[in-house]
Amino acid sequence: MLYLITNRKIIEKDNFYDVVENAIKGGVDAVLLREKDLSYEELLPIAIKLKNIADAYNIPLIVNGNLDVAKNINASGFHTSFDRFMKEKFEFKGLLGVSVHSLKEAILSEKHGASYILASHIFETDCKKGLRPKGIELIKDIKSQVKIPVIALGGINPENVKKVLSAGADGIAVMSYIMASNEPYLSAKKIKDKIND
Repeated sequence: MLYLITNRKIIEKDNFYDVVENAIKGGVDAVLLREKDLSYEELLPIAIKLKNIADAYNIPLIVNGNLDVAKNINASGFHTSFDRFMKEKFEFKGLLGVSVHSLKEAILSEKHGASYILASHIFETDCKKGLRPKGIELIKDIKSQVKIPVIALGGINPENVKKVLSAGADGIAVMSYIMASNEPYLSAKKIKDKIND
């Protein structure tokens, strides 16, 4: 599974929706709408447009952070931080995803009802400058003790995707490599081809 995490701020030239749709055409299996700075009113029209695109390709759209938007558009999933997941009770009928950065967080997320976890950051990435990457050991550790799907995130590209999969990851999540690409279709396809290889 190849997940695309959106970030409209790093798009070079294309229209946001074109980038996402071209990435889906290139092999993206699910889209995680992650535009954390936007209010409900700002995020809702974007989410509606993306839901229409995702539905046209029969893939899930997951909304990060804004539960009301996720419910309003009948999103396939809702994604949140580990801290928020542990503090709040989420009434949501779809997938519940949680971002984790350690084995302990992964175990607790599963125990509290997460559908899947997003483990990061695996390799160095501009999004987490100055923070030491966790490496594929994090994936190995989590997979040894957690049964729900583990999606790896952070600095993943066609050159290192096989290492992540061999560590046991159930899926790959990518932001910069696709969203900042001048050729999102080709960038997605390169990673998807490696996943399927």
